[in-house]
Amino acid sequence: MKILSVNAGSSSLKFTLIEMPAQEVIASGLFEKIGLEGSFYTIKYNGEKITKESELTDHAVAVKVLMDELVNLNIISSLSDIEGVGHRIVHGGQEFSSSVVLNEEILNRISKYNDLAPLHNPANIMGVRAFMEVLPGVIQVGVFDTAFHTTMAATEYLYPVPYEWYEKYQVRKYGFHGTSHRFINKTISEYLKRDDLKVISCHIGNGGSITAIDSGKVVDTSMGFTPLAGIMMGTRSGDIDASILEFMNKQTSASISELTNELNKKSGLLGISGVSSDSRDVEAAAEEGNERAILAQEIYARKIANYIAMYNNLLGGADVICLTAGVGENSKTMRKMIIDRIASLGVELDEEKNDFRGEFRLISTDNSKIPVYVVPTNEELMIAIDTMELSDK
Repeated sequence: MKILSVNAGSSSLKFTLIEMPAQEVIASGLFEKIGLEGSFYTIKYNGEKITKESELTDHAVAVKVLMDELVNLNIISSLSDIEGVGHRIVHGGQEFSSSVVLNEEILNRISKYNDLAPLHNPANIMGVRAFMEVLPGVIQVGVFDTAFHTTMAATEYLYPVPYEWYEKYQVRKYGFHGTSHRFINKTISEYLKRDDLKVISCHIGNGGSITAIDSGKVVDTSMGFTPLAGIMMGTRSGDIDASILEFMNKQTSASISELTNELNKKSGLLGISGVSSDSRDVEAAAEEGNERAILAQEIYARKIANYIAMYNNLLGGADVICLTAGVGENSKTMRKMIIDRIASLGVELDEEKNDFRGEFRLISTDNSKIPVYVVPTNEELMIAIDTMELSDK
């Protein structure tokens, strides 16, 4: 069956068309600047790539254009070829602990969490409704970033703040990147033929999170109430002293909202380096001797290493460490910097094995007390798997 895996943003629509259960990617693409001037889209298929400008006034128009192109390019013979659509949905609160078949009643329940993910959930829901309109009768499935983390115990998900904040306002740790961490745990567990692994999964990209997993259940994760918490990221600060906001408010008269925006969009690698939020640019600048870029890399590696060490302790000793996403899969420099900073755990890098990009590979030595693997993530495939499984029920 042909399944579309979809990630709808506020002005974008990313898709991958996958043949299941063969797990073969048929086509993929991205619609950008939806609702804005200069909107366009890119579609990749059969080793080809097309890019076209188009007036994409809203997501419904973008979905209609996508469907027309899939037929016109002979990627599918008709819309009836598509038997399921799986949607990334960022926030499902405490309520959604697994993927679900979507309908209006479920969408209304999901919308209750819009305030917890204002940049993502409304756009995700808008994308679902657009596909419901163009593909009536086709199963639509919601796959939540937060779902995998709902196994956390209260000792991990509660913040030491007034308990009423949790009771009345649902202030707690939710965690994100759950679909990626679930895929990593599934992949390494199948590879090592064990379902009782203690895994430290490190999703290190422009956004980043570290997750401790025991026998397929999340024990703790670094992102929190929002994706701002945890490790340093491309533009996000990660963990900071919360009182900095009040201090900066008094110093600059900037509102809490403005300051939070700076923590989300002007901090992290960008904020420290002053060069870029892209780790490749920061790495290049560091190699040229840029002191702030060197400092940014050092802080970044230390923050990640500290979380790995903490989660190793929480798990009572990890069986395996997995590195994934843009930086984890592709930067041998950052992989080395991170592993060098967890040497106290008995982790040892094989530098020859580490000299590669974007493959599944063991990169630790035979003497390493904890094996370290690079495991390319595939959230689109995980969405397709869930969609196929729910369509069979």
